Amino acid sequence: MKIRTFEFDSATYKEALDIRDEVLRKPLGMSIFKDNLEGDRTDFHIGAFQNDQLVGCLILHPLPNGELKMRQVAVRSSLQTAGIGKAMVQFAESFAIEKNHDQMVLHARKVVVGFYQKLGYKTEGEEFTEVGIPHFRMFKILTIDPDN
Repeated sequence: MKIRTFEFDSATYKEALDIRDEVLRKPLGMSIFKDNLEGDRTDFHIGAFQNDQLVGCLILHPLPNGELKMRQVAVRSSLQTAGIGKAMVQFAESFAIEKNHDQMVLHARKVVVGFYQKLGYKTEGEEFTEVGIPHFRMFKILTIDPDN
């Protein structure tokens, strides 16, 4: 598996939209193609590839305070639990450090809070509703590994 960035409005971006729709919107009876995606233009896009096929994606959105917000993390349904999400998050953290960001934040669906906790993320505040389902704000302070 290879993980790398890709550009907004590229062919890979269009594939990522299909994955995001399949995993994050259709189960809620929604369509990503009805969302305003203009904000994606200035975000960082990361994809996981197996045999040159996109199998997962996530977005990093720079915030004014220097944090990066991880959002729209999605892995093809048939490949979930194969470690792809974990690998993408770890890549995203390294990418964030390279871009001089020291904190990652995200809004995690309640059902995946445990996944992020295993990766060192902490919940902050109370449960809230986003896209009609329960979420928690989570964060992780990113540190440079001195042994690297």
